[in-house]
Amino acid sequence: MAGMKINIVGGGPAGLYFGILMKKADPRHDITILERDGPNDTFGWGIVFSDKMQSYLRDHDAESHARITAKFQLWDNVDVIHRGVKTSIGGNRFAGIGRLAFLNIFHERCRELGVRIEFQHNVGPSGLDALQDCDLFIGADGANSLVRRHFAGAFRPTVDVRRNRYIWLGTQHLFTGLTLTFKQHDTGVYAAHSYRFSESHSTFIVECPDATWNAAGFADMDDERACVFLADVFRDELCGRPLLSNNFVKWLRFPIVKNARWIDDHRVLLGDALHTAHFSIGSGTRLALEDAIALYQAIRNRPSVPAALAEFERARKPVVDELQEAALSSLLWFENFGDRLHLDPLPFAYEIMTRSGRIDHEGLRQRDPKFVAAYERWRADHAANEPRNS
Repeated sequence: MAGMKINIVGGGPAGLYFGILMKKADPRHDITILERDGPNDTFGWGIVFSDKMQSYLRDHDAESHARITAKFQLWDNVDVIHRGVKTSIGGNRFAGIGRLAFLNIFHERCRELGVRIEFQHNVGPSGLDALQDCDLFIGADGANSLVRRHFAGAFRPTVDVRRNRYIWLGTQHLFTGLTLTFKQHDTGVYAAHSYRFSESHSTFIVECPDATWNAAGFADMDDERACVFLADVFRDELCGRPLLSNNFVKWLRFPIVKNARWIDDHRVLLGDALHTAHFSIGSGTRLALEDAIALYQAIRNRPSVPAALAEFERARKPVVDELQEAALSSLLWFENFGDRLHLDPLPFAYEIMTRSGRIDHEGLRQRDPKFVAAYERWRADHAANEPRNS
């Protein structure tokens, strides 16, 4: 399909990467990306990539891959801190990068290839109708997607807003791996998800149940006071360094987004507008980029837009459904992590590593045989010390 007019609402990873792939494949495509925010505005701090995602990027656009990997912070350990004890599990190859640095690389590639990005273009409902005059229309405008809501009758979305509260902060303390920290405090229980994404900063996401959030009084705290409070809760793990906010920081509840239909005529959703996966499995950006790749491949292999969109949904939906199921298992574990804090550090870490069902006992053994051997010894000792029924 040569020389298509493509309108994309949303300048996140899915919309940007799809524009790059399509323009690179055929410069005759007329591609416009409409982004509500400016080029240097973004929520969050850093994002995480697996080895598999890195290979996808290399295979589809080596230029952006080279620029992204040049900024990577690499590690292979997951560190679980419980009761002040750090348990490290190796064999988990990850890379971190600043979200803004990542998006700016895509902005640069779009400019080089001739993809138009209109920043600070806040599309309203009437504007959406005007944008339908194109060959392909894409809603890639995030979890609170206007496109999805405007065409809700066609996509039939569901949004399940979950219980825990979370806030996405940063810190200049540099973590040495993907670190999960659990704290019992006078106000309740807290979990932190943290990892370095540059030579100077780490992401620090704090999650807690409503009871803790209310007891701490976060509803009455501004960003600065919340950062000071949470830095004190995690002062040992942060080595006394402060927590940092930006203009996009606020307490949120995670929404599980699903759509009964992914396509409607020449319209399709991508990324968080189409589906979400809880941040505890670090797959939101991965899913967005894989969506872009899958849609690009479907268009390349099918003779018409309707046929390509049908193929995209047919091939991609089972993959996303499986990952969303794993993400739900992980989310549910974190919603109830306070019930598991009685566990010793070693079995607690084992539960975390196997919580989503994507890694089983033998898979974990392949990643880190020493950790699994230590867990098996703990389990054998624990069983030996249990009282026997007469």
